[in-house]
Amino acid sequence: MVTTEADQRARNEAAVRGAFAAVGAADADAQMLHYTDDAVMEMTFSDPPAHIEGTEAIRGRLAGAFTVFKMRLTIDEVIPCADPDQLVVEFHSEGRIATTGKAYANTYIGRFRFRDGLICFQREYFNPNAATSALEP
Repeated sequence: MVTTEADQRARNEAAVRGAFAAVGAADADAQMLHYTDDAVMEMTFSDPPAHIEGTEAIRGRLAGAFTVFKMRLTIDEVIPCADPDQLVVEFHSEGRIATTGKAYANTYIGRFRFRDGLICFQREYFNPNAATSALEP
């Protein structure tokens, strides 16, 4: 049982770290263990912008992405919010595009909301040009 806001924040940050570790392993099933069943993931700068609802839909999107994007995510800074069930996370990626062999690196800002220690909302902001360039043959 979470008894303090510090415990709650630590549990929520652990969920993000677990989800990011699963990205490095290209394991959508493991990543979804850190999300609520009704989670929402938004990628506002993807082409087209994505609003994905529910872990099954998110899992499907990620499983497809993991066949192309081979990368790890590294947290640069965790910014706590007034609400202990929200975090802003600055992070970056390093990896390779399977289809082109090109290096892929990007920087991100993510807004996360949590319920019972699981991610229920994730919105990512990133440079879409980095992805487009790496995906071009």
